[in-house]
Amino acid sequence: MNAVLHAERSSDDPLRCEWLTKRYAGQTVLSNVFLEVTRGTVLGLIGRNGAGKTTLIRVLLGLEQPDEGRAFVFGEPSLGLTDAVKQRIGYVPQEPDAFAWMRIGDMLEFVGRQYPRWDSDFVELSLARWQIPTDRRLGRLSPGERQRVALIRALAVSPDLLVLDEPASALDPVARRDLLREIVARAAERGTTILFSTHIVSDLERVASRVVFLHDHRVVVDAALDDLAETHARLRVPAGSAALPASRIPGEVSRHHQLDGSITLVIARSRGEDWPEIVATPGTRLDALNLEDLFIEVAR
Repeated sequence: MNAVLHAERSSDDPLRCEWLTKRYAGQTVLSNVFLEVTRGTVLGLIGRNGAGKTTLIRVLLGLEQPDEGRAFVFGEPSLGLTDAVKQRIGYVPQEPDAFAWMRIGDMLEFVGRQYPRWDSDFVELSLARWQIPTDRRLGRLSPGERQRVALIRALAVSPDLLVLDEPASALDPVARRDLLREIVARAAERGTTILFSTHIVSDLERVASRVVFLHDHRVVVDAALDDLAETHARLRVPAGSAALPASRIPGEVSRHHQLDGSITLVIARSRGEDWPEIVATPGTRLDALNLEDLFIEVAR
């Protein structure tokens, strides 16, 4: 479908970007990324460190300017969001460091005055549940405590769009479980659209409805989580086979040469479509992939 027509049809999506490219000091960090996140989606953004996950999030939210392409939040250009749209967003960066000089209670009270849907009851209950004293300064908190406070602040705005960059990186197992439960509840009960990046595959499998895999600064997988086993597989081609061309085959995601001379490919198809013809070649083997297998195969 024509990209312009597609953009017009889905102009009110919570998040959308068109062919984003971002470079730092001449090095490409994002390459021609196209992404749409529809309302109510819980999207897990996965990839190795350095794949571009944080940069993509920052460009989507208008915190950085792309070298090429455009990004939109609820139909508004990310680089010119109105206050009305900003009030609909909850965001937790990978390393929260804002308001370090303020006491927790003062910061939450100050931020709460900026958001018309601020949930004071949620703040009070969450602080008590995680045993966070309101009279401590943010700068004196441990990384895990700072992340908990940042999560409380983001969730208390009652956001329509919640963006979490590695939200569980500094959390202990109990806090991670609480966070994942909250993500599921927000999506199910309130229809909140959620984008979270992670390298913890098990967390993504518990809560995501869709997965986007960044590798080498581009999107290599974008699929519903429940469809992965049907739409993505590993193909093993024996050494010396003449069936595999040197160029990419339709649906090829990645290709690796093995020590024994064989070749393994990750291939993809749309739901209900046939696999490429090479799958029927004698000697080849097609294996189903779960999310962790897919991550390892593509990222290695």
